[in-house]
Amino acid sequence: MPVEPAENIVTHVDPGSVKRIHVLGVAGTGMGSFAGLLQAAGYTVTGSDEGVYPPMSEQLQAWGITALSPYGEANLDAARPDLVIVGNVIRRVNPEATAMRARGLPHMSFPVALGDLFLATRHPIVVAGTHGKTTTSAMASHVLVHAGRDPSFLVGGVSRNHATNFRLGRGPHFVVEGDEYDTAYFDKGPKFWHYRPRTLILTSVELDHADIYRDLAHYESAFEKLVALLPSDGNVAVCAGYPNAVRIAEQAGCAVQTYSAHGPASWTARNVALGPSGARFEVEHGGHALGEVAMSIAGLHNVENALGVYAALSPLGLSHQEIAAGLADFTGVKRRQEVRGTVRGVTVIDDFAHHPTAVKATLEAIAARYPGRRLIALFEPRSNTSRRNLHQAAYAMSFGPAQRALILAPKPHDQVPADQRLDSAQLAAELSAHGTPAESFATVDALAASALALARPGDVFLVMSNGAFGGLIPTLLDGLAA
Repeated sequence: MPVEPAENIVTHVDPGSVKRIHVLGVAGTGMGSFAGLLQAAGYTVTGSDEGVYPPMSEQLQAWGITALSPYGEANLDAARPDLVIVGNVIRRVNPEATAMRARGLPHMSFPVALGDLFLATRHPIVVAGTHGKTTTSAMASHVLVHAGRDPSFLVGGVSRNHATNFRLGRGPHFVVEGDEYDTAYFDKGPKFWHYRPRTLILTSVELDHADIYRDLAHYESAFEKLVALLPSDGNVAVCAGYPNAVRIAEQAGCAVQTYSAHGPASWTARNVALGPSGARFEVEHGGHALGEVAMSIAGLHNVENALGVYAALSPLGLSHQEIAAGLADFTGVKRRQEVRGTVRGVTVIDDFAHHPTAVKATLEAIAARYPGRRLIALFEPRSNTSRRNLHQAAYAMSFGPAQRALILAPKPHDQVPADQRLDSAQLAAELSAHGTPAESFATVDALAASALALARPGDVFLVMSNGAFGGLIPTLLDGLAA
């Protein structure tokens, strides 16, 4: 598509050259948090969105950011920006984006702005991968904070330790969650290409975001280019459980370390104990035991995430004592194994899991944390990948730790052709055949009614969705209390 004559896409900005910044898409979790980071850095920040609702509306107000709604040219008159930052939710036909281009206002994407305004003068620690990047980036951030390194961070979930997902520190390190999704309507490359990695944690590489990646090779190519950005004095910590991720990491022109809680690697865990209190293990590096780590968060996958943090932060000068103390104090991320309530003996847990690998790992973690209790999985395939039958067979093998599974049928979606949609009824039949009785439901109300009907004291309801699941959790908690 030809560039409009008045378009003024900026690929570089001097931090001292702008004072007033306007953010399009400010009510999204990531964009709202970036607006907060900009405000903390001393810029005058405004934003706009189609609708601005709690909790983000309350957060923006607390940070002193004016949020305008709906989108429209008048918002630009009120903001009078030196620079407009465009979120990837914004489409070219957005009326405010159209007015922005017509006026020739300088504009750039959020990842490019983050790179120029914050990462260029710091040591970026980028956490990338299909699974675990939010928890791992929050974990690394907290370890650095706990060790007194005063880092900055921007992650995709709210850290329970800090009640936020961003921080502006004075230390040299900036931890950022590296997202492989596209950058903006005018830049279809992944966000993490703009993050200038010097230390990289690569947690996993499995096909995801099927709406923008054709196949696994296309998906892997995004990570190959990310690895190529590392300087010679950089460091990559890569999970050994994903051979393709290791192959990609080994293309880096810098030090590469592997980590694994399952098998041979540079960094490993031994004497792993998983139970109601979380996880306990000993860290081993190069055949030498470094000491014990105890964490309150559960699951072997989080032991592995902790090893990734260890492999990334140890070369930066943190001692075993500093890393272990930070991990022990880490309380996790909202919407990752988050207990939302226990009513009449039934515990309801919220989790973001939606890829079959994440579903299985989360169920295993919850089963270990609540031994002897009946585990009921409630699953919404909502992402553009999970709505597809791409992982139909994998999902059928992912619910084994659950005693029951209730699955919401994916709603028709214009990006998912009918012949490519996940068949939830077939999935329920396959799960039942594999020993996990399962049902598929057309509506959230029907699913909730079934869950409440079968609930009994001692049950654990694990609600898995990358969205709000139609308000299922409040419905369950209210229904249990009624």
